Amino acid sequence: MLIISNTVTIDEWEVELSAIRSQGAGGQNVNKVASAIHLRFDINRSKLPEFYKERLLALNDSRITKEGVIVLKAQSHRTQELNREDALARLKELIVSATKVQRARRATKPSRNSQRRRMDKKTKHGNTKALRGSVKV
Repeated sequence: MLIISNTVTIDEWEVELSAIRSQGAGGQNVNKVASAIHLRFDINRSKLPEFYKERLLALNDSRITKEGVIVLKAQSHRTQELNREDALARLKELIVSATKVQRARRATKPSRNSQRRRMDKKTKHGNTKALRGSVKV
């Protein structure tokens, strides 16, 4: 069971985990050990609340297919157990990040004093460049 929040959990039957061979440089175990984990999570079939489903499906993420299936591949660790934990942690992180609502940006104007300081700084910088250019060494 994967705990997303106090009220939201994901059961084990909702997440499909399969072991596959990792990519990259080989070694003694390259053709024998399937240590990478391929995670598939169907958003529409899950028992997540509708708010979570809508937010996940609205994400523009390459890990989410058109059919609404999250596909993650974890292969950064050498053991299958660590890759399984990594894949589940990344799934949780993706779900939690989709539910965070961004605060609306309120447009502001720079103060008159800050505008004046900016223009004074630009004028001063321009004057020092002009003085450097006219002085011959």
